[in-house]
Amino acid sequence: MNDQIYLNKLLESWELTHKKGQMSQWIFLSLCDQARCPEEIGQFIVEQTEGKLSYDEQSIYRALRKFDDLELLDFEMRDGNRGPQRKYYSLSMNGKKLFYTFLENLLLPLYSDNYLKLLQDAIKQIQ
Repeated sequence: MNDQIYLNKLLESWELTHKKGQMSQWIFLSLCDQARCPEEIGQFIVEQTEGKLSYDEQSIYRALRKFDDLELLDFEMRDGNRGPQRKYYSLSMNGKKLFYTFLENLLLPLYSDNYLKLLQDAIKQIQ
C-alpha cells in the first residue's frame, strides 16, 4: 500500500473517532437555546459546522435515548411539520448543570487563545 493511501485510511479513522466524540457536545449545544426534535438537532449541527459535521438521525435518536435515560433531557410531544407528533427535547436541570460544568472545566480552557495559537503554530511547522 502506498503512503498516501495509508495516510488517507488513518485520517479517515481519526476523523470518524473525532466526529463520534463531538456528537454529545453538539447535541447539547443545539438544545441550549430551544427545544428541538431530532431532525432539527441534525440540521443545527450541519448549519453551525458549515457542513463539516453531520450525524444520521438514528445516531441522534440513540444518543437522545441515552441522555433521556440519564435524566439529562426533558421532552414534550408537539405537532410535527408533517405526520404524527414528535418529541421535542430540551436540557433538564441536570443536563444544564452537567453541560455548564463540561464547558467551564474542559471546553473553554481547551479552546483558549493559547490553544488556538498552538494549533496555528503546528500548522506552520508541518506545512
